[in-house]
Amino acid sequence: MTFRLMTQNDIPAYQTLLHSAYQATLQLGIHFAAATVNQTQIADHLESNAVYLYEKQGKLISTLTIRFPWGNNPGPYGLPHLGWFATAPQYKGQGYGHTLWDFVEQQILIKQLKLPAATLGTAANHPWLATLYLNKGYKPIGQADLTPDHTTLYFEKIFNHKNYTEWKKRNHKQ
Repeated sequence: MTFRLMTQNDIPAYQTLLHSAYQATLQLGIHFAAATVNQTQIADHLESNAVYLYEKQGKLISTLTIRFPWGNNPGPYGLPHLGWFATAPQYKGQGYGHTLWDFVEQQILIKQLKLPAATLGTAANHPWLATLYLNKGYKPIGQADLTPDHTTLYFEKIFNHKNYTEWKKRNHKQ
């Protein structure tokens, strides 16, 4: 089992994984961009975001993106924003997505990037994603109507309270 940063060579497998993983969401009437993204859009996505993958025996199992505030699709709060979390349907329910998520949080967001916090968003009408994020320690911080098919709920998780407090002080002076 391997965790690594995605490369341009992974685009075809990544697109297949995203489309298959997000089909259930489309069936709920919720359209997330990952459900229909094309390879050119994925290449652009990889240019300004960090996409981590979990692979087993050379097969792409699960992915999670860190969208940076300076990237092509920043989150709304000036912090790195998690998104395009997906696990191949045949591997759902086996803990692979949670394992990747924990790796990205602990090894990348906290230890490597030393982030004070991160945000994420999901559809308010999705039957279980908000609960998943709450269970992972994310707290609701806002919402927005960005698309006609759902309201986006935003969540934040603070990793380092001291650094977060300092960041907030600096962020609100501007």
